[in-house]
Amino acid sequence: QVHLVESGGGSVQVGGSLRLSCAASGYTFSSGCMGWFRQHPGKEREGVASIYTDVGYKYYAESGKGRFTISQDTSENMVYLEMNSLKPADTAMYYCAACPAGGVGVQDILWAPKFVYWGQGTQVTVSS
Repeated sequence: QVHLVESGGGSVQVGGSLRLSCAASGYTFSSGCMGWFRQHPGKEREGVASIYTDVGYKYYAESGKGRFTISQDTSENMVYLEMNSLKPADTAMYYCAACPAGGVGVQDILWAPKFVYWGQGTQVTVSS
């Protein structure tokens, strides 16, 4: 059974940084993908960054390019999201997610409905 637990959220000032962590248990890193998604109140969940866990290919939404970095530690079954130069628009609940075994197509790598395992979320609040 796959279990994802996020941590590292919090409140920061504009321009600050946060590092989100996702501990994954029961997931096979050798053949899948993991991603970070966020959800603003009243809006759909949107992709932020994803990684193919077998080869390490990374993908970013335009909103985070140049500011966010996704990484993984396959020995520890961890996925991270380093967020820099944070803006008030980054305020959201952030979720770690994993796609089905075997992965998804690159066209779906940032599309929430294709991810089947989800953590409980961690809140990020950026204030000016």
